[in-house]
This record gives sequence, C-alpha cells and structure tokens, in this order.
Amino acid sequence: MLAMVIQDRRLSPVLRPTPRPGAGEVLVRVRACGVCRTDLHLLDGDLPLRGPIVPGHEVVGEVAELGAGVRDFDIGQRVGVAWLGSTCGHCPYCRQGAENLCDAPTFTGWNRDGGYAQKLVADARFCLPLPDGPADVDLAPLLCAGLIGYRAWRMAGDPGRVQRLGLYGFGAAAHLLAQMARAEGQKVYAFTKAGDQAAQNLALETGCLWAGASFAPPPEPLDAAILFAPSGDLVPLALRAVRKGGTVVCGGIHMSRIPAMDYADLWGERRLVSVANLTRADARDYLPRAMLAGVKAHVKTYRLRQAAQALADLRDGAFAGAAVLVVD
Repeated sequence: MLAMVIQDRRLSPVLRPTPRPGAGEVLVRVRACGVCRTDLHLLDGDLPLRGPIVPGHEVVGEVAELGAGVRDFDIGQRVGVAWLGSTCGHCPYCRQGAENLCDAPTFTGWNRDGGYAQKLVADARFCLPLPDGPADVDLAPLLCAGLIGYRAWRMAGDPGRVQRLGLYGFGAAAHLLAQMARAEGQKVYAFTKAGDQAAQNLALETGCLWAGASFAPPPEPLDAAILFAPSGDLVPLALRAVRKGGTVVCGGIHMSRIPAMDYADLWGERRLVSVANLTRADARDYLPRAMLAGVKAHVKTYRLRQAAQALADLRDGAFAGAAVLVVD
C-alpha cells in the first residue's frame, strides 16, 4: 500500500505491506483524511517524533478487516478515526472521565500511524460511527477541526452567557465552529492575519458579523475568545478584547511563546485556559449537533501523493477553510 511518511522532517511516499489488525483492532481502508496544522507541527519538529510516522488524524474510511474480539463494527461500515488513538483506561484521569488527559495515550498520526495512507490499523474502541449522508471529504475536517473547536467552545462558556464570541485564526476549526455558534444565536467576530481577504470573506460567508486583523479591537467587547492560530502573541490581544469575567481559550496543541504582559490584561477575573486533545464523548455529542446545525466544511481537495503540497499550502495560507486528501 502507499503511505506518506514523515522522517527527518521530510514527507515522502513509501510503499509498505498492508498492516494487519491485532486483537481489538480494525483495518480501515482510508477514503479521505483531513490535513491539520498539527501535521505541520510534526513535519516542522515542533512536536517530537520517535521514528518514522504516517501523519493524519481526520480519517474517514471503511472497515476492511476485523481483529479478534471486535463485534461493534461490520465489514464495509464507514467509520472515523480521530486524534485520540487509545488510552490506558486506569490512570487517575481515565478513571475520572478525562481520557483526553490520559497519562499513557496514543495519538493517531503522532505515535501510531495515521491516515496519510491507503489503509491504517486503529483501536476499535476509539473508532467513531459516522452519520449517513455527508460525503467523506465533508466529514473528515469535523474529526479534529470540528471536535477541538467544539471542545474549546464549551470551555468558553454556555452560549446563553457568551453572546459575543471572538475567533482568532480563521481556518479549518474556526470556520466550522462559527457555523455552530451562529446556529446557537451567538454573535461571532473573526480575527485573521492582516490582509488575509480570503479568510475574512469566508468568515463573513459563514455568518460572522465582523472580520478584521488580529491586532484590531472588535466592534464591541467580547464575552469569550478562542485562539486557533498557534501564535502566543495573540494571547494578550485576546485578553484585552474580552470583558471582565470573560474567557480566552487556547485551542491548539502547540503555540509559540506567550510574551510578557501587564497583569491588567488578566485582571478583572478574566480566565486563560487551554484545551488538550478530545474525548470520544466529544464526538458523540458534536457530530449529531453539527448535522442538526447544518455545519458544512469549505474544502480544498488533494490526492494522497499531493500531501506535501497540501501542507505547504496550509503553511502559506493558500486556501481558506480546510484541506482534505482524497485516498483511492
């Protein structure tokens, strides 16, 4: 089978034998895989690798083979494989229902091979049944960009209390979340790189009331803000944009250094929190709500062998919305 492998900070096509599922695992024939900024962090060395890895954790595919003991899925069934690949199940966090903070997890596309390949093996317990209807390429971005945005959104506060929401970095996660937030009646404000007209246009198309440069103040004080852009420089700006008692949520797995800032930026019982990974419960909650809200990904597609170009385009901001690899 063909797989795109990161090694020595290069992404290269490699022909590999088809893996076989072990007990409790399934072999998934990949149909589509979203391209996430985390994949770019792996390629750039921002996140450490212990050896060659197939990236990709927004996987839509069909079950091709069942490992011993798997009874929850059928051959040919469409499933999703997301970032959280497995957990230990017995650490304090797992026992408390916080599997996203597990002490000994595996992550799809980081320390277990992911979806930049024709096939992958996944832990059946962490595969997600997917709704009927949407195309594979439309579902793929929901499996990380959608899920992490949803988790960050819930941490930002109840929609009844958070009426004015700011989104910093208007890419895959933000354009999906903006649609759900608007469906919940929130006023959404989008912050992008200065001059990024494509992202600002997409923000307005998805229902945002305002779109402007990240350094610009919003038209009115925000109740909460979510940072999807991995830039620590945005943290003080977002704190200044939220009202007293407001919340700023950092939604990425990696962020550049947060600069020194005046205590006044945080004072007034403002909160600064981070989101770590996601849970299976997030997916069970989010996917039906996204379908009900009519959330629709704005997608640019690439072939599997074009994965390096997709990552380069993501780095350069060459497209608005989400990129998805179509896998034959």
